[in-house]
Amino acid sequence: METLAVAHPLVAHKLTTLRDVRTDSPTFRRLADELVTLLAYEATRDVRVVDTNVDTPLQATEGVRLARPAPLVVPILRAGLGMLDGMTRLLPTAEVGFLGMIRDEGSLQAQTYATRLPDDLSGRQCYVLDPMLATGGTLAAAIHLLLARGARDVTALCLLAAPEGLKHLEDSFTGIAAPIRVVTAAIDSHLNENGFIVPGLGDAGDRLYGVV
Repeated sequence: METLAVAHPLVAHKLTTLRDVRTDSPTFRRLADELVTLLAYEATRDVRVVDTNVDTPLQATEGVRLARPAPLVVPILRAGLGMLDGMTRLLPTAEVGFLGMIRDEGSLQAQTYATRLPDDLSGRQCYVLDPMLATGGTLAAAIHLLLARGARDVTALCLLAAPEGLKHLEDSFTGIAAPIRVVTAAIDSHLNENGFIVPGLGDAGDRLYGVV
């Protein structure tokens, strides 16, 4: 598994404002959207392309276009929805699937309550959107599901990651041949006793959409 914490001044600037307890939901949504687009730029460096020819106003030349099948973007509900526009802005031709997953706050285990994905993902590059990589249980379950359906490789985009979550992913996919990557704005210090990332930014879903 490969982990990339994107070191860029704009990423750090936007993340700092997201962390601020005084940042309201509309501002949080806008900044999360912008931050995801920056992360997506790094996350798609290995997106598959094929050679093509194109006619410019002056002459024919060579270029590339995205390969088929199209990449699949999978936000994990509900907080992952706040990352979807930022990702599809960079990959407008990608297809979108949805996973509804929730973490049991007692056991900290992920439970799937909704799935809207193709049954056959053979040859597909998948991009999973999950703002907080905390214990890693939710993301690991999502990646296992995608690989079980034949995904070629999986890249997860997270606003923040905790060392414990990254370690859980490493352990979960030891010996797995399919490439797995995590692209994040920062790797924070640790998880607290409730499984929240510290210093973190709070509950991403609540900060995006309010407490419901």
